[in-house]
Amino acid sequence: MTLFDGVYPFYPQQRKAAVFDIRTIIVIVVFLTLACSFLLIIPGIRGRARLYWTLRVLLSLFVGVGIVVVQFTGDWETGWVQANTSYKSFSHVQVNADIGLHIGLAGVNVTLRGNPVHQINETINYNEHFPWNFGADYDRSYSEGLEKGLPSPILYVAEKFSRQSPCAVHRQYRIAGHYASAMLWVAFCTWIISNILFSMPVLVYGGYMLLVTGAFTIFSLLSFSTVRNSPMCLIQIGTRTLHVAYGGSFWLMLAIGLLCFVAGITIVAMHHLNLDLLKAFFDLREDKAEEYQEMPEVFINPHFVDKGLSPSQPSEINSI
Repeated sequence: MTLFDGVYPFYPQQRKAAVFDIRTIIVIVVFLTLACSFLLIIPGIRGRARLYWTLRVLLSLFVGVGIVVVQFTGDWETGWVQANTSYKSFSHVQVNADIGLHIGLAGVNVTLRGNPVHQINETINYNEHFPWNFGADYDRSYSEGLEKGLPSPILYVAEKFSRQSPCAVHRQYRIAGHYASAMLWVAFCTWIISNILFSMPVLVYGGYMLLVTGAFTIFSLLSFSTVRNSPMCLIQIGTRTLHVAYGGSFWLMLAIGLLCFVAGITIVAMHHLNLDLLKAFFDLREDKAEEYQEMPEVFINPHFVDKGLSPSQPSEINSI
């Protein structure tokens, strides 16, 4: 018997591709909540300070959310290829599918999507994750994939990154990912310190910490780029070859690092060249009208002043 469009209730169901990573969604929701909370304060800020305040908050949150989100993304390196390939082991049946490889700091995602999705009486739409972060065993995940009977293209690509593979890239990617992740967490801490310094306010030191944030962001990119020092094994699927290139997370971190450098250098330069303009941007400039406002005219009763003065000390207090 079947229920609900051919679903067999007493058998394992067809595996489906993951659409979103839950941790990434949580991080984005947290930072969006902070952004909305800050934006609610904007109507209470008057004048040009409203624009400056909005720009500072949005740029700062963009840097923070970018540094945290890329820890959980899987597109530091990506590659796609469309090919005719065998679907299962020990079978000559071939399918036309898109095979994707997505390498992140914490592991590898292998995607298999049929063209069309429904072929040979199956739905071909997989996205399997094989982790290598701390506490995870990549080879065990690969063995579990073998036991589950995952399609051959997924197992073939995942096998290239296992410890027993002659490609010998598992250790390089794993160590590079660990160091890049550590650098990014340090960059996140320096980002928090920079915001604290800006709110104290110690503007020039906040600019220095932005430079440190940008430096650690670039260091993370350099750490991940070390995997390119060794040749990558060819991933041959059918008659096509799967090539990988830097993905969206890598370029996002490069943009954030350059943004931190530009912002930090600008703040430090303005501190030495035009401090008033810098204080105006951070809404710290004192009101010149109040600073140079003259005291109102005050009249003093000479009778009480003379009592407080000694006889030898003449009264020289005039009305101001």
